Amino acid sequence: MNTSTNRSITIIGAGLAGSLLAILLARQGRDVVVYERRGDPRIKGYERGRSINLALAERGRNALRAAGAEDAVMAHAVMMRGRMVHALDGRQQLLRYGRDDSEVIWSVHRADLNVVLLDLAERAGARIHFYRRLHTVDFDAGHARFIDDRDDQPHDIRFSTLIGADGAGSALRAAMQRREPIDEITEFLDHSYKELEIPPAADGGFRIEPHALHIWPRGRYMCIALPNGEGTFTVTLFLPNVAEGDAPSFAAVNSGAEAEALFARDFADALPLIPRLRQDWEEHPPGLLGTLYLDRWHLDGRAVLLGDAAHAMVPFHGQGMNCAFEDCVALATQMQAHADLGDAFAAFEAQRLPDARAIQQMALENYIEMRDLVDDPGFLLQRELERLLQARHPTRFVPHYTMVTFMLTPYAEALRRSDIQRGILAEATAGRSSLDGIDWKALDRTVYEQLQPLQGAH
Repeated sequence: MNTSTNRSITIIGAGLAGSLLAILLARQGRDVVVYERRGDPRIKGYERGRSINLALAERGRNALRAAGAEDAVMAHAVMMRGRMVHALDGRQQLLRYGRDDSEVIWSVHRADLNVVLLDLAERAGARIHFYRRLHTVDFDAGHARFIDDRDDQPHDIRFSTLIGADGAGSALRAAMQRREPIDEITEFLDHSYKELEIPPAADGGFRIEPHALHIWPRGRYMCIALPNGEGTFTVTLFLPNVAEGDAPSFAAVNSGAEAEALFARDFADALPLIPRLRQDWEEHPPGLLGTLYLDRWHLDGRAVLLGDAAHAMVPFHGQGMNCAFEDCVALATQMQAHADLGDAFAAFEAQRLPDARAIQQMALENYIEMRDLVDDPGFLLQRELERLLQARHPTRFVPHYTMVTFMLTPYAEALRRSDIQRGILAEATAGRSSLDGIDWKALDRTVYEQLQPLQGAH
C-alpha cells in the first residue's frame, strides 16, 4: 500500500470542484498542480450549450467560505425565492423554497463561477496547465501521460497522488478501473436535455421575474429557466428520448421548426422570449442525464475521486455542484487529519459515500416532483400541511427541501427523516381536499414519537 505523506498533489480537472479543491489544498501549504483537458475559459471563452445553470445552496456557500471565495462568487449570483410555476393556460404561481428571504437559493452561471475559482486557485499558489488530457497512468511507477489535443503531443509527468475532479466522464476513473475493479455502474435516465436562452430586454433588464426558478411542468416532460446576472435566462428543456404515449420526445422533435411548434403548443408564454430557439435547437445536441454509482472511490494513497467523477447525478435537486463542493471540504479536512493519504482517502470515502447515494436518490425523486407534482392539488395540500407542522415543531418537523438546501444536515440523514415525514403527510392528508378537521393533537403526538430534534434547526 502507498503510504505517501508527500505534500505534492496532482489534480485532474480544473472545473468547479478541481479549482475549489486546488484553493483549499494550496492554502494547506501543499504543492498543487492541476491539469485540464480544455483550454483556459478566461482566454477562449466557455463552451455553450452544456452549462445547465447552477443553483448555489448553503452547502456550496459554506465550502466557498472555507476557500475565501464566497464574496467573489456571490457578486455574480442572482437570488431565487422559489419555483415560479407556469400553467398550460399561462397562469403563474410562486411556490417559495423557504419561509422568507433568508431561505433562498442562488443562480450562478458555470462560466462566471469557474473563472472566479481559477483566479483564486492561482492566487493561492496552484499551477494550472490547460490542454492536457489524461491519457494513461502507471500507478506503480507514479507516471502519467497527458495529450495536447491541439497537436497530439504527449506530456509526461511524475506524480505522488492523483485526485480526479474530471467529471462524469473521468479519465482518472477509467485508469483506476483498468488497474483495479471499482464496480462502476452508470444508469442513464430515459430523458435528455436541450439548452436554450432568453436574452435581456431592450433596456438590459430581465424579461420575466428574475428572482425565481421558472418551471413549466407538463407531466412526463418540462422546461425550466434560471436567471443570469447579465439579464439573460438559461432555459433547459427536458424530454423523453423516445416517445412515451402522446408526450413529445427527442426522437420526434428534430428540427428547429418542430421545436418551435412544440413550444407554441405546450410552452406558449415562453416561446416569444426565446428568439434563437430554432438556431439553438439545431446547434446544441441533447445532453445525457445519468447517475454514476461506484463502490470504491480511491486506490490506497495514490488516487481518489470526488464530485461527478465519483457520483454523478441528475440535476433535478440542484445539488450536484453543492455536493461536489462539500466533497472538497471533506477531502481537504481528512487530508489534514491523517498523515497517511491512504487513510485520509479511506476516511473521506466512508464519510461521503452514503451521503452521495442519498442525494443521488433524492435528485431522481425530485424530477418526478418537478415535472408531475408541483401543480397537483394533493401535493400542494401536503406542502401546506408541511409548512404548518414546521411552524408548530420547528426543530423536529423540518421540510425536506430545508434540510437539503438551507442546512448542512448530512444527505443520508435528510433522506431518512424525509421518508418519515412523507409518510406522516401522506397519512394525514389521505382522502382530504383541505386541512379542515385535522386532529392536531394526534398529529403532534405522531411528530414527537417519530422525529427527534434536528441539530441546527430553528
